[in-house]
Amino acid sequence: MNPYEIIRRPHVSEKSVHLQNKIGAYTFDVHPHANKVQIKEAIKSLWKVDVVAVNTLNVRGKPRRMRNTKQQGLTAAWKKAIVRLAAGQKIEGV
Repeated sequence: MNPYEIIRRPHVSEKSVHLQNKIGAYTFDVHPHANKVQIKEAIKSLWKVDVVAVNTLNVRGKPRRMRNTKQQGLTAAWKKAIVRLAAGQKIEGV
């Protein structure tokens, strides 16, 4: 897989912005079959930064009500990666 297939998009939430400001950790939506080593190499090649640690977790889909029906739907499951950078480094635009 190339780096653009591994790193799908940045995940922006209140918690992820707090992690960016506090410890320099960035959160990304990644390919479900990517492992920590592949994610680390993809971040290095895309943004030319030093990665200290990569933590991954699988986020389950949540049940949601569907419009005009009594059936419940389910949002898609996805994989999240929290990437911590070396001190003093940052990713612009994320």
